[in-house]
Amino acid sequence: MINNAQELLPYVYTPTVGEACEKYSNLPIKTRGLYIREEDSGKILEKLKAWRHQDIQVIVVTDGERILGLGDLGAGGMGISEGKIILYTVFGGVDPKRCLPVCIDVGTNKESLLQDPEYIGAKHKRLRGEKYDALVDELVHAVKEWQPHLLLQPCDQFVTFSSDVQFEDFGNTNAFHVLERAQNVVCCFNDDIQGTACITLTGLLSALRVTGKKLDEQRILFLGAGEAGTGIGKLIALAINQTCGVPMEEALKFCFYVDSKGLVCKSRTGLQHHKLPFAHDVPFQPDLLSAVKELRPTVLIGVSTITGAFSKEVLEAMREYNERPVVFPLSNPTSKAECTFEEAYQHTGGTVVFASGSPFPPFVTNDERTLFPAQANNAYISFQSSSGFHVVLVSVHSFLFLSAAFTATCIFWTLFTQRK
Repeated sequence: MINNAQELLPYVYTPTVGEACEKYSNLPIKTRGLYIREEDSGKILEKLKAWRHQDIQVIVVTDGERILGLGDLGAGGMGISEGKIILYTVFGGVDPKRCLPVCIDVGTNKESLLQDPEYIGAKHKRLRGEKYDALVDELVHAVKEWQPHLLLQPCDQFVTFSSDVQFEDFGNTNAFHVLERAQNVVCCFNDDIQGTACITLTGLLSALRVTGKKLDEQRILFLGAGEAGTGIGKLIALAINQTCGVPMEEALKFCFYVDSKGLVCKSRTGLQHHKLPFAHDVPFQPDLLSAVKELRPTVLIGVSTITGAFSKEVLEAMREYNERPVVFPLSNPTSKAECTFEEAYQHTGGTVVFASGSPFPPFVTNDERTLFPAQANNAYISFQSSSGFHVVLVSVHSFLFLSAAFTATCIFWTLFTQRK
């Protein structure tokens, strides 16, 4: 697996893990993780202390509301926690006995699951509001009391560090405030907000080595303004702030967003709080193509889960405004990507600098060259973030993801040039 990650990762993680989550209740498999449900309220610490392995180093927890780009899969979200645990073991070298997959099963709003007689989760609509927050808060504090410090032996030296919690595939309704409430209690991060941001910044920095442009010369347009998209934008802005000396308020203006209602801009009302930093004073545009023509972005990033959203017209417009357009269709799984590698290549006349969230197969060009697409999936970085950052820290700060992105860029670029 380590030696053949590009070939084997799709079978261990996306897109296969997405299909496994969709069919989780119908598969003849034994759950390896721990479910937390509303009836466990007041007893979560007791449940953790009863777990068969007590020397836990990493916890991956989801509530199953937004699994990849597949939506609310309820208790089937356990598959995503179990899938990430495999990556910690294979790539991070963490003993699987020291890893705990957790799914907070608080119901599902997907009617087909509620009607499925084989569905193993709580058969009611999702728990919301104060009861939901109280359950998650109890879990976080229980983890802190259960495993306040763990012992790791890296490089023949013992280091004491706080237990780590990775939040995975929470819906936009809860993702931000769950992270905000938990990060001052336990060492934790949200993989969709921070892990995705880290690997995307890595991809962008690598792309700039191809285009020869500077970070503060970019205009970045996102399709999709949820937790992943705005998390990426904030980390890119931080990178511009720290490396180019641009004030943070100005650095945010390098990133633009198109959501389901059009371009996020100052004239729009009723914007969600996480979109407000990116509501710039630009003319409103009703769709992606109009936004591309108005803003003339150098980088186009897709986090929308809208298959084919990067149309022929959009990609041709990117080519018109850029000698080497940077296009990242990051939505997972592969079936939800905004465009394919071949489409991006063909519609930009072979000039695209490309990376996707899920894998695409190589293809052969008209001149018989075989091209292999790059992949920017947080699986390549999140296990490093967790197993490395929490060695000496109580919390995972954005500056550490920034450092990881620059470090990973150097590593990936070195490997790339060696292969050439």
